[in-house]
Amino acid sequence: MARRRKPEEHENLERWLVSYADFITLLFAFFVVLYAMSSVNEGKYKILTESLLSAFEKEPRSMNPIEVGAIKIVREQITAQDRPPNPLHNERVADGEYKENLKTMAEQIKQAMAGLMDQGLISVSEDGNWLEVEMKTDILFGSGSAELSPQAVPVLRQIAAILRPFPNPVNVEGFTDSIPIHTPEFPSNWELSAARASSVVRILQAGGVDPRRMAAIGYGQYRPIADNSTPEGRNKNRRVVLAISAHDTSKERKALNPQAFVRGEGLAGRLLAPGPGTKPAISRGNIPSPSRPASP
Repeated sequence: MARRRKPEEHENLERWLVSYADFITLLFAFFVVLYAMSSVNEGKYKILTESLLSAFEKEPRSMNPIEVGAIKIVREQITAQDRPPNPLHNERVADGEYKENLKTMAEQIKQAMAGLMDQGLISVSEDGNWLEVEMKTDILFGSGSAELSPQAVPVLRQIAAILRPFPNPVNVEGFTDSIPIHTPEFPSNWELSAARASSVVRILQAGGVDPRRMAAIGYGQYRPIADNSTPEGRNKNRRVVLAISAHDTSKERKALNPQAFVRGEGLAGRLLAPGPGTKPAISRGNIPSPSRPASP
């Protein structure tokens, strides 16, 4: 019985494609490596170059030897230079200068506004911490309006020329009487008083007063100085007050932060947590703020 012959397998004529694909893949990887080696990170190269230049070209720190006897003197000089300034000393110096400024400004305003003061339209008062220039709205605004009258602009420009050279902070405070107002522009006396204060601030800024020194505040009818039941009392309550401070509030506001309140550090800690046997430093006019009570 004859053996069955196995069928002959057909030869795969496309085996070369596998080798060719492997070769192309390796060749591609080779060129990728060459490209990566040839590209340079310019940023890192510049940083490395500058570091090397600064290291090799920098002058030596100790050119001349220091004698033993001079070590103590040099150490004391370095310590004095590195010692931080005393903030309390700077605050006292600034407050002293600012208080002197109040006196100068008060005298100049009284001289410039003597005629209006005689008519009772402007009053000037000063207590050492505040200089208050109170102006009746009769010379500033019309009824229910925040637009300055023509005769008010020259007066405010004169005051701006006096305030301009001094760095003291200025709060421009608007007040109204108790008669309610309901207009599309001013829904209440809050808006009217704030708008009037803003109008005065704009004129002062146009007159050269640094806007960073000023704040426009509206109190509405809630801080009267007279009885609103009479026309005379309502007329007294309609006013704008320039409250000029004897303190540098920009430094104080930097110290008034929540962490300082918690730790009792800085100016906030000194004001709110005075030492035993001392009186609190907060008083009227000590820290200028919108909550400063109006003077009667």
